[in-house]
Amino acid sequence: MKYLKYYLAALAVILVDQAVKLLVHYNMEMGMPGEIVLLGDWLKLHYTLNPGMAFGVELGSEYGKLMLTLFRLVAMFGIGYYLYYLVSHKAPKGLVWCIALILGGAVGNLIDSTFYGVWFDNAPYGSSTPWFHGQVIDMFYVDIWEGIVPEWVPLLGGKPMSLWPIFNVADSAIFVGVLLILFNQKRFFGEEPEPAHRSMMEKEQGL
Repeated sequence: MKYLKYYLAALAVILVDQAVKLLVHYNMEMGMPGEIVLLGDWLKLHYTLNPGMAFGVELGSEYGKLMLTLFRLVAMFGIGYYLYYLVSHKAPKGLVWCIALILGGAVGNLIDSTFYGVWFDNAPYGSSTPWFHGQVIDMFYVDIWEGIVPEWVPLLGGKPMSLWPIFNVADSAIFVGVLLILFNQKRFFGEEPEPAHRSMMEKEQGL
């Protein structure tokens, strides 16, 4: 049970993420025509497809999307094992919950990349196969700011810029998990995790 609750938390993130994506796919038009205002001008539902990583960053190669999906697959197993390791070594519970969130988010987007090219036929044009080439469904549109960057800003001064991230539930879980870890580094990593099988005798001897 000590392991199960964390993996169930990751599973909950996956299920919510996929449920929202399916609702958006089957009930919304893509782009501006289907946009739904949630809170004023700055928070909207906006159905869009992300062919790459966060913020649409892509790997510039014929096999870039395939490499990204395979990387996500390897990362999923790595994070899953790290979660097991943390629990077995009695790491701070806050850290373990954060890793559970990150695991759920990673698997949620991996499902899109692996299967959506087949299920929803949304693989980018020219993909060698729809498998592992699916595009991630994003829907939460935060319109933060759009304008001209002040001249005094290095490199970007005087240039037009838009800050408008579009993300999904999986991205949110990963972001929250990473952010909490960054803000709690001293508490989470102040001491080395203690192996769960360490005997009471070793503790009494100060080993």
